[in-house]
Amino acid sequence: GGGARGELVITWEPVPEEQQSGEEFGYLVAFRPLGSSTWIKTVLASADVSRYVYRNDSVAPLSHFEATVGVYNSVGEGPFSRIVKVLSAEEEPSTAPSRVWAHSISASEIEVSWEPVSPRSSTENITGYEV
Repeated sequence: GGGARGELVITWEPVPEEQQSGEEFGYLVAFRPLGSSTWIKTVLASADVSRYVYRNDSVAPLSHFEATVGVYNSVGEGPFSRIVKVLSAEEEPSTAPSRVWAHSISASEIEVSWEPVSPRSSTENITGYEV
């Protein structure tokens, strides 16, 4: 999860160098929308990566996917990880807090308050407010 709108971010713990048997070691990343039978696959020809970002504007915020990561080398493919559930990126909030109010407490201090965004009026996950 994570990333920007229209992105699916898949991360994994890289295989330690001493366990990368053979030449041309790399990763195979496979993912699919939850409920789909068709995997989308990509090859990452580097032993140093631990993150793949799929970008597609048609991916809705917080879409559910299944993902798995495998390995390969010059001899062939190795095993894949267990399948995990992953969410696509969240959408930025589209609703602002209401009834914002501020008053001076001293020459160097103010108090600010507001009505928070209602969870029912927003499909985004509000994690904080910036003043």
